[in-house]
Amino acid sequence: MNKAEELVDARITPAGRLDVLSKYEVNKLLDKSQGGLYNVFRNCCLAVLNCGNHMDDGKELLERYESFEIRVVQQQRGIKLAVNKAPASAFVDGKIIRGINEHLFAVLRDVVYISDEITDNPHYDINTSDGVTNAVFHILRNANILRPMTNPRLVVCWGGHSISRQEYDYSKEVGYQLGLRGLDICTGCGPGAMKGPMKGATIGHAKQRIAMGQYLGITEPGIIAAESPNPIVNDLVIMPDIEKRLEAFVRTGHAIVVFPGGVGTAEEILFILGLLLHPDNNDLPYPVILTGPKDSADYFKGIDAFIGATLGSSAQQRYQIIIDDPVLVAREAVAGIEKVKQFRKDLSDAYYFNWVLKIEHEFQRPFTPTHDNMRNLELHKNQEVHLLAAHLRRAFSGIVSGNVKDEGIRSIEEHGLFEIRGEKSITDALDGLLASFVAQQRMKLPTKEYKPCYRIIK
Repeated sequence: MNKAEELVDARITPAGRLDVLSKYEVNKLLDKSQGGLYNVFRNCCLAVLNCGNHMDDGKELLERYESFEIRVVQQQRGIKLAVNKAPASAFVDGKIIRGINEHLFAVLRDVVYISDEITDNPHYDINTSDGVTNAVFHILRNANILRPMTNPRLVVCWGGHSISRQEYDYSKEVGYQLGLRGLDICTGCGPGAMKGPMKGATIGHAKQRIAMGQYLGITEPGIIAAESPNPIVNDLVIMPDIEKRLEAFVRTGHAIVVFPGGVGTAEEILFILGLLLHPDNNDLPYPVILTGPKDSADYFKGIDAFIGATLGSSAQQRYQIIIDDPVLVAREAVAGIEKVKQFRKDLSDAYYFNWVLKIEHEFQRPFTPTHDNMRNLELHKNQEVHLLAAHLRRAFSGIVSGNVKDEGIRSIEEHGLFEIRGEKSITDALDGLLASFVAQQRMKLPTKEYKPCYRIIK
């Protein structure tokens, strides 16, 4: 940490309402033992307080603010949060920024609810597909982000945190065009292509006098330190793991727009394609648009070629690529959402949660990127294509962990590089795509030299 960097001690009151916790819940939040809640709660809160600081290394963040502490203080009228040695950038004239305040208590809400009502609740059988979906629904409902009695209008925007200024400005322009058409934005809540569409949509909404625009950010404890919530997010949800985070995206969203990114973006693309390639979802409309400025055309050519080489033409038919045309992107999103609306209306499915979408447990089961698990991925074509997509998604998920997540970085430091093995046609395509990401500086922030956390065994 820079010696000149100021740290702040403060007591923080919930913005707008007073939360109430039981003594049991407070004790769980302060439990620093192995498996206790304190580390998850502390690290998520630190990421929220780090809003606006350019850092994409979870390990570096935790080490820089190693002395940071947070605790719950119970009082007669509710609770407060006491923070010690917090980043000063979260405060203005000694007072915490209101948006960051709201995000802190969103962390508190979700960490407590997931621990009490999901993890320790025998009514949620997360070993079944329906059980996982039920858990995802209840976490989102408890966060009060599901909006019944409204028409479909939520566009999920995926893309990298490490993108060029031109790509960022393009994502803002697309968000602006979406906002002009009354559409809301959902992203992974971080910087780059997660912030740009939200920033653009705020202007579009303002011009249309839309006062209740939704800027939904969905994250999880493993990635939040590397992708601190951006200040535009007005609804923040912390899901338990990356798989439930991905399911939350596709259950709540009505269209997906993908901007340039890196391995995390490829993971998201493979997730939605794997779902749409399942036979039960053949007739389900779900618009997926890949888009960027002219200079990003080669990026999408690489993605498209990789998908063709691994998953085939049927996967390529489930998305469209639009280069350098924000207006067309917005119009296609509107047209696609209209088809989604009619489809759900015909089936009496909810607009605010996509119950009809079939998600196999293979896509929901948490993947821990250990060296053994990465080495044993089933990367071959002697299986159903949607299952191959699931295994490819895990390969990219492991690389994300090794690149930016605290536990992944430490695992690489201790045990060496992840080894990825598989059928030659697949590993060749994977190696080529990853090499292009490195050459385009899409693995980490461009200010740092990228050191691969993996090697392809051919």
